[in-house]
Amino acid sequence: MAADKQPALKVETFADYQVITPPNPLRAAVRRVADDDKDDPVARAEQALADLSGEFNDWMATECERLAAAHAAIVKNGFTPQAREEFFRAAHDVKGHAATFGYPIAAAAAESLSRIIEHAPSLDQVPTDLLAYHVSAIQAIVREHKRIDKLGMADELSRKLRGMADKYLVTVNQDRPEHLEAILAPSIAPND
Repeated sequence: MAADKQPALKVETFADYQVITPPNPLRAAVRRVADDDKDDPVARAEQALADLSGEFNDWMATECERLAAAHAAIVKNGFTPQAREEFFRAAHDVKGHAATFGYPIAAAAAESLSRIIEHAPSLDQVPTDLLAYHVSAIQAIVREHKRIDKLGMADELSRKLRGMADKYLVTVNQDRPEHLEAILAPSIAPND
């Protein structure tokens, strides 16, 4: 039988309270390095990211094409479960990758779109213009980000989209308080 390598829970008892210190299994994963060790894993990771940065524009364009294709499929065939899933994943991936790829304002617009897909009671009843505005805005922000970011237009566009989305979602979720709480929570996307 293998020995239990889990450190024990430490309990210190005082007059009117106890301090319970749980085991820290991550401690075993930490590698101590000598003070004169010049290896910096964070710097290596940042360098690797910098080396890949030349690809970011193409990757972001690919993410936008995927989002546009998912939207086009919905316009043509409606919201099937597969179409909804692909549309949500495409928007969610733009949201997740945009800041890393250098398009943080696109992340804010994609988050707004993701919220609509996630919290609309019936996607078939979402105004088609609201979805189209989001997809077009994300594409424009990515395509023209160097110019419109300087003018502050991308940030303003993302804020307006979020406002439109929130207004719609609050209206259609009046009888679904669990969704209202999530809708009214602050954004987690950068620069929103």
